[in-house]
Amino acid sequence: MSSVKGKVVAITGASSGIGEAAARLLAQQGAHVVLGARRTDRLETLAAVLNGEGGSAVYQSLNVVHLDQMESFIDLAVSRFGRVDVILNNAGVMPLSPLEALKVDEWNRMIDVNVRGVLHGIAAGLPVMQKQGFGQFINIASIGAYEVSPTTAVYCATKHAVRAISEGLRQEAGSSGIRVTQISPGVTESELADSISDDTARQVMKEYRRISIPAISIAQAIVYAIEQPPAVDVNEIIIRPTASGS
Repeated sequence: MSSVKGKVVAITGASSGIGEAAARLLAQQGAHVVLGARRTDRLETLAAVLNGEGGSAVYQSLNVVHLDQMESFIDLAVSRFGRVDVILNNAGVMPLSPLEALKVDEWNRMIDVNVRGVLHGIAAGLPVMQKQGFGQFINIASIGAYEVSPTTAVYCATKHAVRAISEGLRQEAGSSGIRVTQISPGVTESELADSISDDTARQVMKEYRRISIPAISIAQAIVYAIEQPPAVDVNEIIIRPTASGS
């Protein structure tokens, strides 16, 4: 069994939720974590805590919608640690609403962050990994990559896209020694639902999220995928609360 110790892991959306939990767990296990998010005050605090506990963390402001920022973020990982072993494409937004509400700006934001953000992570990291001859992309999707329900159409469409992109990347990049893992969480404790502006969707999601799992559970799955031997590529992991019926 391999280990995460010494691996360089670049994490988008690292300021809260799954990204923060993954950063903490990976740093505790000896990885070098490179933290990216828009809320740099949170990143600064998190990096200080991790470094103070004997871990290795650097951070940089990152909006995944902008390719140049993503490229700069990956450049930071390479310049500080000499390589990038893993890119965790975790940044995402979920402002749910019925289609008839016509919240087009929110649709576009989900497409920009959830789809374009993942593509930008690939665009910035793939040439580096191809040159190295190794690397791993871990793309955070959702159970929404497999199903659709009222108010979730656009969000689920973005996560279906992440699933398709991940599978296409796996087929194309495996021969270069690059692994691709898609992790699809069910209801997880996070700030993801805070962006819901539609009253109906907010109430539905409040009830739906009564049963949830902690972000550390997803972080543990991320570590599991990373620590596999180089010849083993864990492609898909779906994680739901045990008590969840959907």
